[in-house]
Amino acid sequence: MTTLHEPTAGTPYETHEVTNQPPPHAPYDAAADAALLEGLHREGAGWAEADVRRLGLLAGSEEVQRWAEEANRFEPELRTVDRYGNRIDEVEFHSSWHHLMRTSVAEGGAGAAWADPRPGAHVARTAGGLAWQHTEAGHGCPITMTYAVVPALRHAPELAATYEPLLTSRVYDPGLRIPTTKRGLLAGMGMTEKQGGSDVRTNSTIASPTAEPGVYTLRGHKWFTSAPMCDLFLVLAQAPGGLSCFLVPRILPDGTRNTFRIVRLKDKLGNRSNASSEPEFDGTVAWLVGEEGRGVKTIIEMVSCTRLDCVTGSAGMMRKALVEAGHHVQHRSAFGANLIDKPLMRNVIADLAVESEAATTLALRLAGAADRGLRGDEGEQAFRRIATAVGKYWVTKRGAPFTAEALECFGGNGYVEESGMPRLYKEAPLNSVWEGSGNVNALDVLRALGREAGVLEAFQAELALAAGGDARLDAAVARLGQELTNTDDLELRARRLVEQMALVLQGSLLVRHAPAAVADAFCATRLGRDGGYSFGTLPAGADVTAIIDRALPAGS
Repeated sequence: MTTLHEPTAGTPYETHEVTNQPPPHAPYDAAADAALLEGLHREGAGWAEADVRRLGLLAGSEEVQRWAEEANRFEPELRTVDRYGNRIDEVEFHSSWHHLMRTSVAEGGAGAAWADPRPGAHVARTAGGLAWQHTEAGHGCPITMTYAVVPALRHAPELAATYEPLLTSRVYDPGLRIPTTKRGLLAGMGMTEKQGGSDVRTNSTIASPTAEPGVYTLRGHKWFTSAPMCDLFLVLAQAPGGLSCFLVPRILPDGTRNTFRIVRLKDKLGNRSNASSEPEFDGTVAWLVGEEGRGVKTIIEMVSCTRLDCVTGSAGMMRKALVEAGHHVQHRSAFGANLIDKPLMRNVIADLAVESEAATTLALRLAGAADRGLRGDEGEQAFRRIATAVGKYWVTKRGAPFTAEALECFGGNGYVEESGMPRLYKEAPLNSVWEGSGNVNALDVLRALGREAGVLEAFQAELALAAGGDARLDAAVARLGQELTNTDDLELRARRLVEQMALVLQGSLLVRHAPAAVADAFCATRLGRDGGYSFGTLPAGADVTAIIDRALPAGS
């Protein structure tokens, strides 16, 4: 008869002893990123390095990482009526959401850059956003929209004079009150409707003029309006003169609630901390922004800013996924060695690092173009117009496969919610959908190339700065030139064309600015390849050690 051996009293089971698990990652420095800090200086905002570094340490702190987890675990709740049955249409958020919002606004993530006269202010904001993206993405939605509403609102100078000082404030002042009585405001936008989506010219919301000049009433609905607890919204509606842009406050100047009925909150794949809603308008008071019939042209300036933040958000999320994967493989062993020392894993981590640096470098270049373009540089304005759409298409698409690969570095541990990787994985597709899906952005690139003077020349001038730096890049640029001159089936080829534009743009930036190991690995694997691309396929000669040492310094 077999005897089962019982453990000695007081002796723990060996399997209950935790071994070969990485230590907690936080606290860590989210700004310990050479590509981020070098780009900050290169794009004219080196004066902000101390603030970006401080923000990086804050983002990686145990407390702020806990805020990020809690804001998503305790989701916002819709309150359509109060206890007496009065319609209130309010959304309640967990305290950690408010902590994240308060910090982001105070650090200049919302509209503060518009009030900062220093050259590079918008670059500094983007760099701070790349570091702060290590927290959580959902609260970035109202932060982004508040930033983006300012240039569009300037089409109505009187409204801008009233609200811009509060939109550019560094004070987070939640709660629905008369906007002009608050210390800071948040703004959102309502463009899409259920019958049209991105085809906003099919919008059916009607704007009726009142006896007061510039004041209208709206009747209709919106299909996706995020952060409904914002103070102000830019909304598209059909006025007598055509599709127009309007400012809709939640609280009217006399203190009464504007009609803004929230039908429901969206049950989304990710982005759980952020409330996305379907509002209905019925006699809703609104102020015209810009001219009747020019609503798209007015609000498109807002979209240009939000698309930059889509690129920034995806680049920041890639970096977060990389450092989490890097931390795991540096401390987890298998088959006799730490994972980071296994050739295949080293190749995967190095390849992810190359992709992350390409995304970060492009995001900061776009921020530099925005900053200089907004200050009057026409060449940068033209480059911003085409390159932001190109970057929005490509970088946001790379987020999902990148995050999936980083999650895989954890094995089964990465598929468990408490690792934090599933939250990143579910968040990753959002930026490729928000502010126009891939098809919309690809067609926007074609539109810019065909209708807007100077954008192609500005793009080609940027690529020319790297001419002669790498033969593979030069060959890819030449192939792109041939593609651009071929007008056959242009719409059918739009995605492939925009992908080529993105890759040669990233390649040119890395050849000019990144270490040779990074630029060489990028050109060897991203340029001239037909078909799909799998992470971890850097060629045998790639200097993976140099790439990893750059991407994952001590404390990252």
